Amino acid sequence: MTDKPHHQTVERIGIDESGKGDYFGPLVIAAVFVDATTQGELTLMKVRDSKKISDGRILEMAPDIRTICPHSIITIGPQRYNELYAKIRNLNRLLAWGHAKALETLLGKVSCGRAIADQFGDERLILNALQEKGRTIVLEQRHKAESDLAVAAASIMARAEFLLRLKRLSDEIGTTLPKGASPAVELAGRMIVKKHGEEQLRSVAKLHFKTTKAVLGETD
Repeated sequence: MTDKPHHQTVERIGIDESGKGDYFGPLVIAAVFVDATTQGELTLMKVRDSKKISDGRILEMAPDIRTICPHSIITIGPQRYNELYAKIRNLNRLLAWGHAKALETLLGKVSCGRAIADQFGDERLILNALQEKGRTIVLEQRHKAESDLAVAAASIMARAEFLLRLKRLSDEIGTTLPKGASPAVELAGRMIVKKHGEEQLRSVAKLHFKTTKAVLGETD
């Protein structure tokens, strides 16, 4: 392990989110700190991008990552998400706000000079949000960042939290809330409106999705 890539220390924070493309459930952003020791442990655990792992396995792996790596998880539930979106009116800005919050929380527990996230927009948005809090960090935004172990670990933690929250919401409302934004999702949305009224959608769904129009039978 003597030869360090890009002459950098291995220590870094990986950030990733889950729920961005899911109509139901929260938006979850996880930040995970990785050093040389945990890098080895995560490799042994076969940590990789959560999109390549089944939900069942994700739910098994997340507690182990949680145990070995300092981390922070920011969960923006549908109700809060809808309030923030109404204010911010831009998903990339909302994501940047969440990324900055996750980073800021984790930097309260560990000191680290470098973070890696997926390319989703303007990194200045994240850095400005952090600067307002008086924190500075080098942020690398990479295309396909999930190939980095720290980002992959964050993607697993974010997905696990998303799945647990979606299940909890489903149980509370008595209707299975499917993932994604498919016809099955629209159907579930219509069931909820039938059973509980339109108002209930705001507590389980991301209202700015086109799906809302389909659920409420509105046409453009």
